[in-house]
Amino acid sequence: MNLLSSIISKLARNRFWRVQNWSNHPVAAQRQVLQDLVSAGQYTELGRKYHFEKLFTLKEFKKHVPIHEYDDIKNYINRMMEGGENILWNTPVKWFAQSSGTTSDKSKFIPISDESLTDNHFKASKDVLTNYYNNFPDSNMLTGKSLVVGGSHQLSKVNDEIQFGDLSAVLMQNSPFWGQWLRTPELSVALLDEWENKIEQLAQTTADENVTSLAGVPTWTLILLKRILKIKNKQTIKEVWPNLELYINGGVSFVPYKEQFDKIIGAKINYLEIYNASEGFIAGQVKPDDDGLLLFTEHGIFYEFMPVEEYGKDKPQTVGLKNVVLHKNYALVISTTGGLWRYLIGDTVIFTSINPYKIKVSGRLKHYMNAFGEEVIVDNTDKAIAAACEKTNALVSDYTAAPVFFSDNNNGAHEWLIEFEKEPDNITAFIYELDNALKDVNSDYEAKRHKDIALRLPIVHVLPKDSFNEWLKSKGKLGGQHKVPRLSNERKMLEEILKMNF
Repeated sequence: MNLLSSIISKLARNRFWRVQNWSNHPVAAQRQVLQDLVSAGQYTELGRKYHFEKLFTLKEFKKHVPIHEYDDIKNYINRMMEGGENILWNTPVKWFAQSSGTTSDKSKFIPISDESLTDNHFKASKDVLTNYYNNFPDSNMLTGKSLVVGGSHQLSKVNDEIQFGDLSAVLMQNSPFWGQWLRTPELSVALLDEWENKIEQLAQTTADENVTSLAGVPTWTLILLKRILKIKNKQTIKEVWPNLELYINGGVSFVPYKEQFDKIIGAKINYLEIYNASEGFIAGQVKPDDDGLLLFTEHGIFYEFMPVEEYGKDKPQTVGLKNVVLHKNYALVISTTGGLWRYLIGDTVIFTSINPYKIKVSGRLKHYMNAFGEEVIVDNTDKAIAAACEKTNALVSDYTAAPVFFSDNNNGAHEWLIEFEKEPDNITAFIYELDNALKDVNSDYEAKRHKDIALRLPIVHVLPKDSFNEWLKSKGKLGGQHKVPRLSNERKMLEEILKMNF
């Protein structure tokens, strides 16, 4: 082990007491985070609007500050991107993480302040490393390189000072020197935005490195690993990187991919899941076999948990850590050092443990597909269906869709079941129009569809009329408020309906 790796390894191991401190006293840690946030926020435009200088208790904070969704703060963020200061946060914000859009925009832009980077993303990353070394004290991970398969958006400039891009690109650009030194490939390759070229460059520049850890969304990582095997003419990744010991995944469920990773890697390694969203680094798995991710309570984010049945009410209620219960579905509400205040992130979580607090992402508040990081919501698909109908002289009465997961021979896809009131003149043309319309309304879907690298063209089955009603009837749910969910992130329902009709 070289000197720098040895120093970093020692620091990671020696800071475990800090992790123990906040994980053993999470409520106290959260109390301090909220106090620090409100103290800083009182000097902002939003803080003055809601009189942060008078908010001395959590009860007052919740009473005076409403829960926000992205559209509620979009105008604030737009002004920040134009260079406005002290709007949502009290220090200059020069970076924004771009992710898939809301119901009215193709993309949304999440403010990333210096405090977001230092006190949240980088601190949480160090704590993941610390926990790993505590569990695997003989690890030699830092003797080699970490290969991060980042996002698909190159950094873009709004002006001379303001930049935006995929979260991973923002983090790579701002990571400390030791992070740059331990990572492969060089930044110019890591930030490429044309995915066909990027995968090729990643493969060519890392195939001969001593890679000891991987991180990234499973879909892109699998594509890269398959290309590396072809370049090296090997059967397993362990033949290419014999010292590989860890894969960190997040963004989508790893369950459908684990078998493929086991096969392509060819030997046992450790898998760890993290929950690192554009809005903040929220949680991380402590041990590979843990049921749930440890909630990071001292990392610049204050958490509230909204029972999902409260969503849509005029004054939805939230609870704090002391009042959460196991296995109940909560919508996550956060306040952050990036200037998000009581922000409804859109994810739902359940608690798998109370002592310590561990969570799992259980889904989204609305139906969605996110098997490949595409984050397609019903509003996206409703608009795409309408556009395709208009272009092909069709009329859809109902539909549902679910992902087709990666296989040895094929990339992923979305599979659609559609009942037409009036069928299109040409079903192939309808599929192409549907696909193009989804690209227009969702930037993450557009990126995953680029040259069929992760997602191929949608698969569409035309159902006989009343097929959905027959399925509902078989479930005893025909009539009333019951309806077929438009989107699902797993295939059970879709396969049941297919089996009834084909």
